[in-house]
Amino acid sequence: VQLQAYGGGLVQAGGSLRLSCAASRRTFSNNGMGWFRQAPGKEREFVARISWSGGTTYYADSVKGRFIISRDNAKNTVSLQMNSLKPEDTAVYYCAANLGAIGTNSPGTYKYWGHGTQVTVSS
Repeated sequence: VQLQAYGGGLVQAGGSLRLSCAASRRTFSNNGMGWFRQAPGKEREFVARISWSGGTTYYADSVKGRFIISRDNAKNTVSLQMNSLKPEDTAVYYCAANLGAIGTNSPGTYKYWGHGTQVTVSS
């Protein structure tokens, strides 16, 4: 496994969680990184992405203003700060490394995927 997401859990609506993604065996400092999520019975959807330098970020409309993606290339980690969580945010969250330096919203352009971490938001 080259990417591992962790930090998920159970939280009440309105609460916060911070997900982290740690890379091993190789560096992803030149790759755009993304977070995706998949709820039961639904397709995997884009959540947020960040360019190799951290200078460009992009969010799905559903999380804009509530989630913040960041990265620390020295530590080979990417994080997703999730605030004001809603029950509809419940899903398994995955981090992924893009083939390019900027990243895209399409899961198909991400080559490396980590095991997901479950986020459950209770109402």
